[in-house]
Amino acid sequence: MAERKYGGLGSALAPLKNLKMLGQRPVTLPIEPRAASENYRGFHLNDWELCIGCGTCAQICDNRAISMVNLPELTSDPLAGIKPRRPAIDYGRCCWCGLCVDVCPTGSLSLSQEYIHISPDPDTFFILPDPQGMHGLGYAEGWAKSDDGDLLDHERQPMPSRRPEQRIDDHAEVAQGFDDQAALVEASRCIQCGMCHDACPTHMHAPEYIRAIWSGDLEEAVEQIYRTNPLAHVCGRVCTHRCETACSMGHRGEPIAIRYLKRYPMDQVDHETIKRIATSGRETGGDLAVAIVGAGPAGLTAAFDLARRGHQVTIFEALSKPGGMMRWGIPAYRLPYPALEDDIDVIAAMGVEIRTGVRVGTDIAMEELQRDYDAVVLAIGLHKGRSTRIPGTEHPRVMTAVDLLRQVAAGEGPQAPASAVVIGGGNVAMDAARTVARMQTAHGQAVHVTATTLETREQMFASEEEIAEAEEEGIRVDNGRGPKACAIADDQLRGLETVRCVSVFDDDGRFHPKYDESDTRFYEADLIVEAIGQAPRWELLGETLSERLAWSRNRLQVDDDGRTSEGWLWAAGDAVEGPDVVHAIAAGHRVADSIEHNLSARRQKATA
Repeated sequence: MAERKYGGLGSALAPLKNLKMLGQRPVTLPIEPRAASENYRGFHLNDWELCIGCGTCAQICDNRAISMVNLPELTSDPLAGIKPRRPAIDYGRCCWCGLCVDVCPTGSLSLSQEYIHISPDPDTFFILPDPQGMHGLGYAEGWAKSDDGDLLDHERQPMPSRRPEQRIDDHAEVAQGFDDQAALVEASRCIQCGMCHDACPTHMHAPEYIRAIWSGDLEEAVEQIYRTNPLAHVCGRVCTHRCETACSMGHRGEPIAIRYLKRYPMDQVDHETIKRIATSGRETGGDLAVAIVGAGPAGLTAAFDLARRGHQVTIFEALSKPGGMMRWGIPAYRLPYPALEDDIDVIAAMGVEIRTGVRVGTDIAMEELQRDYDAVVLAIGLHKGRSTRIPGTEHPRVMTAVDLLRQVAAGEGPQAPASAVVIGGGNVAMDAARTVARMQTAHGQAVHVTATTLETREQMFASEEEIAEAEEEGIRVDNGRGPKACAIADDQLRGLETVRCVSVFDDDGRFHPKYDESDTRFYEADLIVEAIGQAPRWELLGETLSERLAWSRNRLQVDDDGRTSEGWLWAAGDAVEGPDVVHAIAAGHRVADSIEHNLSARRQKATA
């Protein structure tokens, strides 16, 4: 028995038994649907309408059986987290483990009950799965997403915050930051797809710093953050987090808290260590002298980049402290001053000189900067508030949100009102309303603030988080109301007259509000704050330079890198792109790169 089984004559003749199969009909042909178990792991299916091309399936595959194929005809939208590519499967490598299905963030990928494919052409075993299956024969779905087979955590860790009754009495920070456990759990949710990197204006290395947090290496996380963001304390609190809109985890659950995870290592690592990490890559030998007008996010970022390359950088700031609108326009309960000052201290440690209280155009002329520096950067922000210009706005108790927030930040705010109305529906309007509420409670008054907006709740530009927190603090938001006149009697401001706004935009999407004049409403107020937009103060340029520069509808023209029509002058940030910290940071990077490329190349050519 042993001889026949393991060797000898019986074993040698055994293969001849297969000859009896020659005349039998193959069981694999023709290819037709055959029943399989409910969770059978056959060939892949992919719903192209759900698939976003994130590539998570390819990353998880240990056999490298999945590759992403670019398809130009597909939609590409980095801000929405959609890439024009789809996964292709090499069935010469696939082991049908199903991990690709289990980690798919959208649930587009599954395995069918189809399992037969015959072809002498090996290329036919490399396919782009679609909803029809390998041969379009209508096989049922097999292994797919299920409650017990989904490896992803779709629930976001909540941000600990001070309760409304605690925070309304002061300007202390509302969001408290993640503790160690919450940060670890939140970081573990990230599938490292990189959609956030593509959507971020600065292309931050978020997957890298999140992975470092998960592995417990917070200094590595700080190093990854400083690759692209010198204002990490700021962005960890007030960034508009486009990255989270693009996060693939948001398609079936809640996106990763990318902004708050950025804040976590910055809060945990001591400041001197952060300075050492941030300044460790500073180069020497730069030969450019660059003047930057304005110490806001764009100016500070450009200064950081240029100083890191060894150049001499001087920032001229008109106000008493650096920070721009980050300091003078964002309330301390959202962005505490110590956090901002830590970021600025790192930039100064890179070798940047910041001269405050120097008003360009008054204390020093633009012509002097042109003469004394190789390049000049305008990063002046939007420090002038716009007015509705309705009757009565000239009254001293009618002010712009920009002026209100700057005065409060400087400790010089106006007298607290008994009641107030804020005109506007953006984040600045919510900031102004919440600031006025705190002014009232600081004087022992009840909160009596109304924000009136042209837009519906769904159309408001303010973030849902800001609106919700404002309402929690007792602020009333009235949508669909347009300002008509400030009511004044005996030189005293009495309130605001409004009319119903029927529509805000015309059929082409342009701002063109229409009103129903028969529907009026009056709001009592002894303070009215206009928060309808901001503008730069271009007067510092002077008439001669202003006439030489190229303009378009009162907007300074710059190229894609921020360079103006004057070869020595660049402009960046809110003044040319609109208010947004992270976009201003991205603009600062572009300007620094452009100055380095243009001027260093020109100097090398001149000395050759």
